[in-house]
Amino acid sequence: MEKFGYAQSQKFDTYASRLMPRKEYFTSGHRACQGCGEALAVRWVTKAIGEDAIIAHATGCMEIVSSGMPQTSWMHPWIHVAFENTSAVASGIDAALKILARKGKLKGKIPAVVAMGGDGGTSDIGLQSLSGALERGHNFTYVCWDNEAYMNTGIQRSSSTPYGAMTTTSPPGKLSIGQPTQKKNMVAIAVAHGIPYVATANPSYLFDLYFKIRKAIETPGPAYVHVLSVCPTGWRCATDLSIRMGRLAVETGVFPLFEVENGRYRLTVEVPKLRPVIDYLKPQGRFRHLRAKELEFIQKHTQAQYELLLDKCGAAYPEFPLITPPEEGHE
Repeated sequence: MEKFGYAQSQKFDTYASRLMPRKEYFTSGHRACQGCGEALAVRWVTKAIGEDAIIAHATGCMEIVSSGMPQTSWMHPWIHVAFENTSAVASGIDAALKILARKGKLKGKIPAVVAMGGDGGTSDIGLQSLSGALERGHNFTYVCWDNEAYMNTGIQRSSSTPYGAMTTTSPPGKLSIGQPTQKKNMVAIAVAHGIPYVATANPSYLFDLYFKIRKAIETPGPAYVHVLSVCPTGWRCATDLSIRMGRLAVETGVFPLFEVENGRYRLTVEVPKLRPVIDYLKPQGRFRHLRAKELEFIQKHTQAQYELLLDKCGAAYPEFPLITPPEEGHE
């Protein structure tokens, strides 16, 4: 695979329609809500995974909308598993494939092993098995669909729900501002396991998402990709704003796009100047109750976290140094 960086992203912005795969592995006809950012992310992630793969998928929105008997939208071998054991099943698949290959019963290339789950099935219920699989070093890629609540079962808060957000189990009122805690930093938890590849992604930046999945699949050992998945139903935003909301999350610094390769941080989408966080919060009904004091707190927290990330990244795009104009009188 060609080394992916800023220059390549600009090239693919220009020639996207001719260079990206046409074959679909997540087909139309599923029952996702109108404007579902998660369904778009799944479609492009499965394109990046390619044909030879086995997927273990936790209970959640994408499992429910895509696998109602007797239909399925999945073109890969796909296993529906419980919330808590997605990574354990992926670990077993990885071990079984290695044994078959060692015994000569598996011809050709070993299929990629992919585990998928929502934020509830990843940062809450499935965290134990995920941590164990990452620690043991299984060769699989885990993709988290983060729509920031348990949307499938009624918009209940999860540990991935951002501070101040309204959900059915964190309603605002005289004694509550909504979600009282900060969003769990699942990416930092994955990085702390010392695995070869960790990244954030967002279907509003399709080529960044696509190449991060390709890199994760091709990296030996465990890889983790955390995908922000806009949910108009749970976020209380217009259904035609999914792509825009994803971009605003990046442009405001709420959800930066970066990767951590063998412990080295690198921004993959640089924001020269962050937009005010209110630009991201205002279109979402789940934040409509927040007052100026809470909004100011969220702004300061976001800025502080973004600056910490920049310190870890050092210079953006280290493979592509800035080209300075020639001095006067020189070519």
